[in-house]
Formats: sequence, structure tokens, C-alpha cells
Amino acid sequence: MAASFVKSTCLDFSFNKIRPIILLILNFNICVQHISATSFLNINDLASSDRPFFDDISPRNVSAVIDETAVLRCRVKNKGNRTVSWMRKRDLHILTTNIYTYTGDQRFSVIHPPSSEDWDLKIDYAQPRDSGIYECQVNTEPKINLAIILDIAAESEVRDLNSDRRYYDSKAARAKILGSTEIHVKRDSTIALACSVNMHASSVLWYHGSSIVDFDSLRGGISLETEKTDIGTTSRLMLTRASLRDSGNYTCVPNGAIPASVRVHVLTGEQPAAMQTSAAIGMNAHTAMINIISIKFLLNISTLAEYVFRKER
Repeated sequence: MAASFVKSTCLDFSFNKIRPIILLILNFNICVQHISATSFLNINDLASSDRPFFDDISPRNVSAVIDETAVLRCRVKNKGNRTVSWMRKRDLHILTTNIYTYTGDQRFSVIHPPSSEDWDLKIDYAQPRDSGIYECQVNTEPKINLAIILDIAAESEVRDLNSDRRYYDSKAARAKILGSTEIHVKRDSTIALACSVNMHASSVLWYHGSSIVDFDSLRGGISLETEKTDIGTTSRLMLTRASLRDSGNYTCVPNGAIPASVRVHVLTGEQPAAMQTSAAIGMNAHTAMINIISIKFLLNISTLAEYVFRKER
């Protein structure tokens, strides 16, 4: 019994000698995990800030004179290795991709000074048939786009418009998404989108990506309500039984007004894998690695304690 007491005493003495080391390692583990989490969050924030976006300083309504040059401006920040394209909304024709032209109409070209962020669409000898909506697009996931309305008119009409520029700018007809411009809905639920227009639009179209929403498609469950009020027009689009294919960009395009877009994410569950960032996954793996290293340290300390006990015995 005395031997057991001596053994216990020696063990307590040995443990007391290495206890500061254990506490130091445990505190080190906590600090490293905190620093690791902070670093990954900073990396995630940096990645988000590096996503391409439009420097939306250019007019959304552009007027030009017949037979003169029309320029639609598009400035893309943080483009990286993405592709910038111009699409004509009327026939969904891709006119340009980066500096290359994909149309037989030689009047279309891109103005892109080297090392600049500008990807402007130039139309030489503009004609009335060129009037309509054009989209500057960046092939992110999901895709982002900037819609610009071009109006080609006779010189006298443009002069009248320019003479009343202040009124035009303050009263510009435009659509506005009611609610958030980025929404998340569960699969099999109902997608409800609405936009208001500060004018009495003769018609309002909705686009899903680059395609007009087809109310007669086999999908079914699509309805549109348009309401005229004293101050303008309100359009409400509803899609029942949402599926993953309904995800994407929806654009409200009133006739004669600047469009507005909303992005829809259809989720497969409450916390889908698609919403987990690579940074968060990496942080979990990194934390697991730190825990493994800490356990190895503790095992080595245990071995050291046993060694000290045997030596002192």
C-alpha cells in the first residue's frame, strides 16, 4: 500500500511539473483556431469582393441620330478571366464576345482600350431598326447583365430631347423590383416576383435569363398580373412548384422603360450544400488538422509523463 502511495505521489509530482506545458499547448490550440477562423473569413470576404460587377455610372437610356454612331457603355470591375459579351435582346443574338464580333453586320464593334475596364458597344451608321434593348453580360455563375435601351431617332427629335435633359433625367421611365433583388425559395414552393414602373407601360415582359417567360410552356403553373395605377404600372409574376431549373436571373422589361432584374435561388433544403462556401469547408478541414496535431501533442506529453515517472522511481 505504501508503494502504491509513493507511486501516486510521484505521478502527481510529475504531472504538476508538466501541467504548465499542457496548459500552454491548450491555449496555443485555441489561439491558432481563432486566428485560422479569422483568416478564412478574411479570405472569403476578399473572394466576394473580387467578383466582377458593373460600374453603373453610364446612362441606361441612350439616344442617337440616324446615320451617326451610337455607343453603349459598359464598365466591368474585377473582370479577371471572365468573358464580356453584348447581346441584342430583340432576337437574343450575341453580337460580341470580348473584342471579337459575332455578327455579319460590320457596323457593330467593341471599344476596349488596352488595360481598361471599358467594353463599349459601338454601332456605326445607326438605323431605327437598331432601337431596342441591349445587354452587357459577364459569364459569372450566375451570370450578371446590364440592360441598356437604345433609341435611334431623327436629329430634330434628339434635339428636342436634349433641350429638356433635366426633365428627362428626373422623370426617366424605369422599372423597380419590389422587395429584395436576390431571393431564396424552397423547391416545390411558389416564386412570387413583382416590379413597379413609374409610367403607364403598354406592355411588360419577363425574361428568365435570355429567354422570355413562356406562359404556355409544358412546365405550367406560370401566371402574370399587370395592374395600372395612378402613378404607373405594377407587374406580378408567379411560378408555382419551383424547381432547380427555375433558378437564375429574372428581368422585368416594360415597354419604353429601363428594365430591372432579380436573382432567384431555388434551394433543395434548409441549408443546401450549394450555399456552403469553399472557405467554410476549408476552415473545417483546417480546424480538424489542428485538433489532430493537438491530440498528438497530448499523447507525447502522456508518454513524457510516464517516462519521467519511471526515471524518478
